[in-house]
Amino acid sequence: MSLLVSALILAVAFVVFSLTGHIQRKLKGGKFPKSLPSFPLIGSLLSLRSDLPPHLLFQKLQKTYGDLFSLMMGSHYVVVINSHQYAKEVLLKKGKIFAGRPNMVTTDLLSRGGKDIAFGNYSPGWKFHRKLVHLALFGDGSAALEKMVCQGVAEACCTFEHFLDSPLDIMPEVIRAVTNVICLLCFNSTYDNADPEFEKMLEYSQGIVNTVGKDSLIDIFPWLQLFPNEDLQTLKKCIAVRDKLLQKKFEEHKANYSSDSIDDLLDTLLKAKLNAENNNSSVHEERLTDDHLLMTVADIFGAGVETTSVTLAWMIVYLLHHPEVQKKIQEEIDSNIGFKRTPTMNDRGNLHLLSATISEILRIQPVSPLLIPHVALADSSIGEYTIPKETRVIINLWAIHHDEKEWKDPDVFDPSRFLDEDGKHIYTPSASFLPFGAGVRACLGEVLAKMELFLFTSWFLQRFSAEVPPGHPLPDLRGRFGIVLQPAKFKVQLKLRKAWENRKKSD
Repeated sequence: MSLLVSALILAVAFVVFSLTGHIQRKLKGGKFPKSLPSFPLIGSLLSLRSDLPPHLLFQKLQKTYGDLFSLMMGSHYVVVINSHQYAKEVLLKKGKIFAGRPNMVTTDLLSRGGKDIAFGNYSPGWKFHRKLVHLALFGDGSAALEKMVCQGVAEACCTFEHFLDSPLDIMPEVIRAVTNVICLLCFNSTYDNADPEFEKMLEYSQGIVNTVGKDSLIDIFPWLQLFPNEDLQTLKKCIAVRDKLLQKKFEEHKANYSSDSIDDLLDTLLKAKLNAENNNSSVHEERLTDDHLLMTVADIFGAGVETTSVTLAWMIVYLLHHPEVQKKIQEEIDSNIGFKRTPTMNDRGNLHLLSATISEILRIQPVSPLLIPHVALADSSIGEYTIPKETRVIINLWAIHHDEKEWKDPDVFDPSRFLDEDGKHIYTPSASFLPFGAGVRACLGEVLAKMELFLFTSWFLQRFSAEVPPGHPLPDLRGRFGIVLQPAKFKVQLKLRKAWENRKKSD
């Protein structure tokens, strides 16, 4: 090792040690959460060594350290929340105080330094940014959204009919359907089957999922960027592919832009940017650079495609494990809709078991078992505990959704827990049900996600029955931890339902 590298490491170590000491001194004089053992430089990393993914490890540590405990991630003071009471205090009661986001190497690369909504820090400009996107997505009501979702679902169902009665990896087509909904929203365009650009999008998306949000050492010790890192190089390559595709769409929109013809999200963002520049509005102009526009669209894609498609994957996995639930949902669809028309959002009030099953999937396999970390923007408290400014707060949604005090047999798949005595869907049987978060940092795409989950599942089960292919095992119920919790790859065998087949013949 060269003298220069040795000196650099020693200098970094001194800075980290000093920061750790500063935080520990700041923690004196208040009531603080019980803490995992911590050491200079490395913090609590020795206590976090485990084969368990973080959400399960934190749930295990909860038994020893309580519903709220602390640890040191290198020089960063971190509080972990495992109960809905503390979570709601952070998300709702003190949502603005805890609305910050941490600066991390991987997320800063992904968002160009927080120039998006998911990872951007809370500020007046951020609030304007989020409001603008919300209006662009949902300002015209749900009818236009429903039409886009139905178009994507219809195309996917037509494709599935070409692969009946044989083992099928269903997910690429599911992802394409969800992607096309987002494409219609963002670009007013869609991808055909096997489009090379779509294949690139699939590849870069999976690369990002595999490398972001895993509490890698490089996010704890940023100076590790100085050394070779395979995951970091993979992430940079995937981001470069993503940005090239987005830049192409962006340039096309700028070339064809007309304020009299606003067709999609990118047009709306361009219009807002131009208006802010023309009005010389410092807050708006600051937040709406080209980078902000591109990262916002990247955000919508990353959140809108991955989370919904992963939830649909878990839906199919659990229906394969519980064919009796699949059959009951089909009977519910048959009696309320039949086969003469396709389901619409107006049917949601009658398809109670289907709605309850979607809720149970969101509970038992939360797509983001650990919510994106929050940061305290000022000295505050959670419950009886003092929380210093700049504390990172991790909410363990997995532990909250599997809390035995709130849910009977929480590890058991049971849609009936979301049904009342009359068999009607209960939307919130427990205050601990937080699938989309809450407060100022709640999921922006909740309305769209719920629509996609309902329409895709109802259309799919109206037409098809899903079975485990002969000779294939049941899909694994353990997820792969990353920025989302993905099921392992699986195959399914689709059978066209007899009544739907008869309808097609009569048509």
